[in-house]
Amino acid sequence: MTAESTDSPKNFIQQIIEQDLESGKHEQVVTRFPPEPNGYLHIGHAKAICVSYGLGEQYNGRYHLRFDDTNPEVEDVEYVESIQNDIRWLGFDWGDHLHFASDYFERIYACAVELIKNDKAYVCDLDTDGFAEYRGTPTEPGRETPHRNRPIEESLDLFERMRNGEFQDGTYVLRAKIDMASDNLHLRDPVIYRIKHAHHHRTGNTWCLYPMYDFTHPLSDAFECITHSLCSIEFEVHRPLYDWVVENCETPATPRQIEFARLALTYTVMSKRKLLQLVNEGLVSGWDDPRMPTLSGMRRRGYTPAAIRTFCDRVGVTKFPSTTDIGLLEWAVRDHLNKIAPRVMAVLNPLKVVITNYPEDEDEQFEGNINPEDEHSGTRSVPFSRELYIEREDFMEDPPRKFFRLAPGREVRLRYACLITCNEVIKAADGTITEIHCTWDPESRGGSAPDGRKVKSTLHWVSAKHALNAEVRLYDRLFKVESPDGDKEVDFKEHLNPDSCHTINALVEPSLDGAEPGAIYQFERLGYFCVDNKDSSAEQLVFNKTVGLRDSWGNKKQ
Repeated sequence: MTAESTDSPKNFIQQIIEQDLESGKHEQVVTRFPPEPNGYLHIGHAKAICVSYGLGEQYNGRYHLRFDDTNPEVEDVEYVESIQNDIRWLGFDWGDHLHFASDYFERIYACAVELIKNDKAYVCDLDTDGFAEYRGTPTEPGRETPHRNRPIEESLDLFERMRNGEFQDGTYVLRAKIDMASDNLHLRDPVIYRIKHAHHHRTGNTWCLYPMYDFTHPLSDAFECITHSLCSIEFEVHRPLYDWVVENCETPATPRQIEFARLALTYTVMSKRKLLQLVNEGLVSGWDDPRMPTLSGMRRRGYTPAAIRTFCDRVGVTKFPSTTDIGLLEWAVRDHLNKIAPRVMAVLNPLKVVITNYPEDEDEQFEGNINPEDEHSGTRSVPFSRELYIEREDFMEDPPRKFFRLAPGREVRLRYACLITCNEVIKAADGTITEIHCTWDPESRGGSAPDGRKVKSTLHWVSAKHALNAEVRLYDRLFKVESPDGDKEVDFKEHLNPDSCHTINALVEPSLDGAEPGAIYQFERLGYFCVDNKDSSAEQLVFNKTVGLRDSWGNKKQ
């Protein structure tokens, strides 16, 4: 829920916050987004950011960015930097409130020591099989381990030696002493510390003992005086443990955990593990591949922060899991780009047109709209000459009845320019059409006939001698089925769409000379395209297709 949506009906989290403010429970709302730096952010994270940060903004509070960096084996500075870049790009700034769980390692360790001293935690040395045996099942209670009543002084000594690096990974763990018979498996003496000899991206080799997420998370929230700890619905079953940790450790605040449904999209996988598979196996070009649901991939494809925020608002905040049609995201992108994207003409599959009654050594300029949705955007000059290119799909030698574009003897309009009539079709020896010879009506300059005659079709085009060469990457959805990871018996990679990317050589109008990486345009009649922010250069323009002018996916499936 972003700040833009304050006029919408109140969702259940807003209702809780407003009750807390009215009752005086909190003077200021403080929220946070706590990513683990083990991958790039994706569209599901965007929803979580918009909810947590948006509510902080809406209620004039503050919001924190805190990295949950307690698993050094999979974390990297690259991910830390990419996450910060993505959140800023999305439109949020945490100001001075950048934190890391590793900032609190000493405080978290001290809390663990206090739990041991209060007989609420103990060192355990069961192996994996023993742990499973004593834990029980969802239908059978667990049993107290042989180490549950280990003397406090012995656990304190072992825990200190664990910190000092005296033991190998997996030898000992620290467990909270809660209730082995609880119906909630997360309360059956959960592990809160484990030994892990690994280099940490911030603390180096200072620590070989790291706290578990379910212990770190509530303490970090409490240390930062978070008021409303918002997380996805799968953490609802963890909430009793969250509350137990806060209640049994000395902290400056008592945050409240609130869960909401996470985002699920059709034709998309959200698991960072699966996205990492795609990257590591070379099935995509990287985390920022424009087909990926990552924010860096969407940025490279031409999705805008405003469109993503609008989409997240439209999805809304509920307790109930559901899957959102990816068409809603594409609609939000299309709707925003329609308002802001300059119009240009590009020909993706060129067919040469020669205007035989136009002078060979002349050319002229016509005026085209930059953006008809913006009355202040003005116009651009579009050069015109004897030889042009149109889309090959815009001509048929023997057209069916409802084909209204160019055909022998037929007149069409060239956008912004004039009316032309096809007189002759030139073919190669194999029968391939190589060019079309047409005549133009000089009285129709600007695209309107002086006698008011009507034509049924308007075509886009580029002047042959003025056009720029460009590489265009035509992207489609990465998966060919709505739920690529829905069948656990089938590898999700089996559902990859083999036609998700085609690269072609195209021609574009000369106004695109020097187009900046990241700039987004509407190729008239074709869709929205973004200058690739990685591969495009002054020597070689590269465009990524962002989204079509309308949803054509339904027709493709039929």
